Amino acid sequence: MIGTEDSLTIMRLLHLPGIGPAKVNALLSWCESSGQSPSVFGLKPEILQGKVSAEQLSDFQSNDVEELKEELENSGVHLLSTVDDEYPASLKIGLKKKAPPLLYCRGNRKLLSKMSVGFCGSRKASEKGIETARDCAEQLAQSGLNVVSGYAAGVDITTHRAALAAGGTTVFVLPEGILHFRIKQEIKDLWDWERVAVISQFEPWLPWSVQNAMSRNAVICGLANAMVLIEAGTTGGSIAAGRTCLEMEKPLFAPVYESMPESAAGNRLLLKTGARPLGKNRHTNKAAVEKILETVKTDEVNLQPAQIRLFG
Repeated sequence: MIGTEDSLTIMRLLHLPGIGPAKVNALLSWCESSGQSPSVFGLKPEILQGKVSAEQLSDFQSNDVEELKEELENSGVHLLSTVDDEYPASLKIGLKKKAPPLLYCRGNRKLLSKMSVGFCGSRKASEKGIETARDCAEQLAQSGLNVVSGYAAGVDITTHRAALAAGGTTVFVLPEGILHFRIKQEIKDLWDWERVAVISQFEPWLPWSVQNAMSRNAVICGLANAMVLIEAGTTGGSIAAGRTCLEMEKPLFAPVYESMPESAAGNRLLLKTGARPLGKNRHTNKAAVEKILETVKTDEVNLQPAQIRLFG
């Protein structure tokens, strides 16, 4: 089953020209306030009169997503909307009205509601940065936490691989439509669909773009109970993700080590505005992830009531 009638209706709405997530979320708010489910738009399209343009209403009544639905089903994709019980509460809490109204998912959807640490950082991180990312992800996965990242080169793929190699779980948040997804060679030998979830908030065939990557980073922050930032520059997606994390009032950790490269200049900026330094454990000579573990498990900022139900 690809999804509920509600999620299929939301997919039809998002498929319309000129209608994006903000408009769909406004329509979903109307449904909530009027006690209706989103599927009512499919059953009674006339309800959309005055809420969308006449042209959009006509397109909605005539658009046929059966071919797309079949392709998604054949690819093992499940639709998960904000009105579904499985939709991660952390995204609603973190992103509020900007939460993606629909997620396209493959793999183990239960991981989306697991206690998680997110990772972001430079595609061209130094050797020290890559080793720090691997070390952190490995230790956190061994401690039972899920690792969330964006499937890009550098820091992202390093943390995904480290989590799986440690016997843990990981969520891949794509910056493009899910029908573009392929298992990369660097991680193919460790792949296990029970221990991974692949998600996208974008239309299934939408290509990669800078704007998509920035939006994707907000979803990583939303899913995570804490974030680790590896070598962010002073501009670009990594430092923007760090600032988004701080705006959500989620714990942000920035590794500190000797001879910090220029590629980590953004770390210094974020450490001045609320990020927490992450050093080494003097006894193990590994990253001091104890601080992350303690924060994730006890920080009241993250354990909102809706999340407490999910994470028990």
